[in-house]
Amino acid sequence: MATNKNDQFKSPQQEPLLIVISGPSGVGKDTVIHVMKERALPFHFVVTATTRPPRPDEVNGRDYFFLSKDEFAEMINKGELLEYAIVYNDFKGIPKEQVRQALASGRDVVMRVDVQGATTIRNLCPDALLIFLITRNEDELARRLKARKTEDTEGLNLRIATARQELKHLDIFDYVVTNQENHLEDTVDTIQAIILAEHHRVHQRKVTL
Repeated sequence: MATNKNDQFKSPQQEPLLIVISGPSGVGKDTVIHVMKERALPFHFVVTATTRPPRPDEVNGRDYFFLSKDEFAEMINKGELLEYAIVYNDFKGIPKEQVRQALASGRDVVMRVDVQGATTIRNLCPDALLIFLITRNEDELARRLKARKTEDTEGLNLRIATARQELKHLDIFDYVVTNQENHLEDTVDTIQAIILAEHHRVHQRKVTL
């Protein structure tokens, strides 16, 4: 059978990406994703389920699914979570069906998880795109945590100590992006550039869940 010469110049079909935004508590994961949403980027943003109470500016179903521990346990028992973990005495998890439906539609999927969750995603899906956010230094991270006014001194020290441990697991990630203070737009620009570059790879990532 003859081959149409024009077929040789067709761009390969782009595979949807499973994009994980991770990093220490206070690094700005939620803020980065908020800016990505404001830019109306063509992604499906996964809404995480959690048992922690909502903060004053958070909305159920938009920022998180706020569940009781019994409701969360039921999701675990039914196998409805892609991954879940205990984070500072509360459960967090990613609803499995939400991710599968988005990928099936051909859209990139963006989720925020802690480093423990990112490790689980890497094991479940080796071709996931994992991005780790950091601050310029530990002092900057501490300032951000203090500014949130959501932790007492003991809680603040715990989060800093946890961040030090999380930095030891950078080898599971594909990229590290510094979310520098007062340069939020630059951070999002960098993440967008990474995603664009990934879609131009000769050997595309193939996500299977």
